[in-house]
Amino acid sequence: QVQLVESGGGSVQPGGSLRLSCATSGNIFGIGAMGWYRQAPGKQRELVAVITSGGTPTYADSVKGRFTISRDNAKNTVYLQMNSLKPEDTAVYYCKAVRVATITGIRDYWGQGTQVTVSS
Repeated sequence: QVQLVESGGGSVQPGGSLRLSCATSGNIFGIGAMGWYRQAPGKQRELVAVITSGGTPTYADSVKGRFTISRDNAKNTVYLQMNSLKPEDTAVYYCKAVRVATITGIRDYWGQGTQVTVSS
């Protein structure tokens, strides 16, 4: 069974930094892209950043220059370094693993979410 476990969320003041991690476990043959999404209260879930299996990142305009996504394919883990955090970054952050290949087939998986709060 595939599981995505996120860590690193918390509360920080504006201008601060946090690093999120998402570790994927299970009998996995391969993973396509991995990404981070976020959902603020009363808003739809939105893409924050995604990285291909080859390491090419894509960012939402709102986080460009502040957030950095990376991955360790050997550990099936994706990271999100968040700098210069703003109150509008407050949300539950979810990681997603796309096209995860296991003995039962290929599908996408989501993590359970981790809260990020930016407030003075």
